Amino acid sequence: MASGTALVYDEEMTTHKLLWSDPVCDIEVPERLSSSYEQLKRYHLVERCVHVPAREGSEEEILLVHSSEHLEVAKSTQTMNEEELKRVSGNYDAFFFHPNTYHCARLAVGATLQLVDAVMSGKVCNGMALVRPPGHHSQRNAANGFCLFNNVAIAAEYAKLKYGLQRILVVDWDVHHGQGTQYIFEEDPSVLYFSWHRYEHQEFWPSLKESDYHAVGLGKGTGFNINLPWNKIGMENSDYLAAFFHVLLPMAFEFDPQLVLVSSGYDSGIGDPEGQMNATPEVFAHLTYFLKQLANGKLCVILEGGYHLKSLSESVCMTVKTLLGDPIPQITGEMAPCLSAVESIQNVRAAHKPYWKWLMYEDTSFLQNLSTKSHLLKKANPSSSTEHESQITNISETARVERFLERHMTNVLFPVPPIKTATTDSKGSTYLHSVHLVKEMDKTELKALVRVLCIFVGDMQIIPNTEDRKILTIHICEKEQTGKSSSKHYISLNWKEDAEGNDFFFAVLGFILPVAYSYQPNLTVIAVGPNRSLGINGISLLFALLQGLAESRIFAVIEDKDINLMQSVAKILLGASTPHFGVYVPPTQEKVNKMKILRDQFQKEWKMLQCSVKDGISRH
Repeated sequence: MASGTALVYDEEMTTHKLLWSDPVCDIEVPERLSSSYEQLKRYHLVERCVHVPAREGSEEEILLVHSSEHLEVAKSTQTMNEEELKRVSGNYDAFFFHPNTYHCARLAVGATLQLVDAVMSGKVCNGMALVRPPGHHSQRNAANGFCLFNNVAIAAEYAKLKYGLQRILVVDWDVHHGQGTQYIFEEDPSVLYFSWHRYEHQEFWPSLKESDYHAVGLGKGTGFNINLPWNKIGMENSDYLAAFFHVLLPMAFEFDPQLVLVSSGYDSGIGDPEGQMNATPEVFAHLTYFLKQLANGKLCVILEGGYHLKSLSESVCMTVKTLLGDPIPQITGEMAPCLSAVESIQNVRAAHKPYWKWLMYEDTSFLQNLSTKSHLLKKANPSSSTEHESQITNISETARVERFLERHMTNVLFPVPPIKTATTDSKGSTYLHSVHLVKEMDKTELKALVRVLCIFVGDMQIIPNTEDRKILTIHICEKEQTGKSSSKHYISLNWKEDAEGNDFFFAVLGFILPVAYSYQPNLTVIAVGPNRSLGINGISLLFALLQGLAESRIFAVIEDKDINLMQSVAKILLGASTPHFGVYVPPTQEKVNKMKILRDQFQKEWKMLQCSVKDGISRH
């Protein structure tokens, strides 16, 4: 199995810079790259990565996506003076040329392809490319929004051509819609493109109708373009996680990608003047961790936007730490998505219901008038801050966010000992106890644990006392347990895995994971007993996806003679990604109804369950 994390960086890409005054473009500075790299060095992350050198992308590689006319214009700028550069830059929307721009853009393309090669060849498991200029706005025949060549789109075409890939997932978590990537792949079913972006009912740049949720792709690509528009600013960690739980991850697991590419823009993080969102750096650790569970861990993260240098650099570090396999820090903030986010999520689910098996039996009829209703949430004075308009940076606000992040990150970035996985096996017994410890804890700290998540699979003779609210138990069994009714802290999930394939994704992503993240445990215990209703893959899925909680402290108790089960769990605890499940099997109508009843029953208590706007009980 491949191991290691690649880091691709070349200081030469900092030579692309603005030579004249332009309030639209002056936030795209070389320090975006250098400050991120310096912060990685301060955290001693660079030395832990596999250094992969950048190279220039070839003209043939660039032409996989772009027109020859576009390439020739870019080449011609190398010998232009400042006035000529300014004039040709004016032909594009929010872009500037420097004599070194063409060289830097080719390095950005080549660095991205070097990362793809390192991952696909097995030299490393995953990696990140720190590049500029960014790429996701650039179109076949035009520079756009600080982007000259579309690095991620070129990488997808390159991977299809060189490695014969048939399914590539592109996740764009930049705060702007990557319309360039959408246009390039909107008729291509081999690329599933997901973008969340600040939209504000088409009032935020690029202000396109096709950035809204109803743009689902064209022709053979219908259903493979997913736009999740944010119609207000101030989105928080819980909103981003809800989007993953209730939209992206179910689609991604059904799509079953062979490679995951991330258009990794950190202008969706706190303090950024473009995004004006409130997501803190550790959320990117969680998002990265979830994406690591796909495509056998083949994950390439490529830098896009990010214009608050402190927020950007800390978020880059959280991403790289997670790629390296470090423990996932506790997520902060109230675990409740806001009403506007929930409405956007449900709009996307309704728009994509005809194209995805996991949505087959979902009731979206009440959403017929939702797009009209959602406009009622529109602010009376929507922000006019766009990528086009003059940015007047509030220096005191920038300093305030920097001070906040300094304090915040000291709590998040705890010292990391080597990950320890300990196993004990009593001779002649069928018990395997495995504990995954990533943070040393003394007896006082252990006693101070106030929230323990217990997942029981199969028949259990002893059910923990949940009345003191220090333990949340989710009991997964084939039949309802007699004499024990579900309550806020004891939830009986009656589920028998489909014999023909794994439909347990639906229960994990739609119910167990949102409940677990709402609870925010300090320790996770997964116990597997006799007469289990889940197969090895389903149990492995639990261990893989719940390992992002409780700073990755997870304790396994397995009573089973199946050596394959024990080996699979051990691999997950040691850092392997979720095992491959094969063809996705949609849940039956009965199971969908069962999940809906449970969601309706518990969403007032565990608010990350909310993916319906009928009750209006979200965070406002």
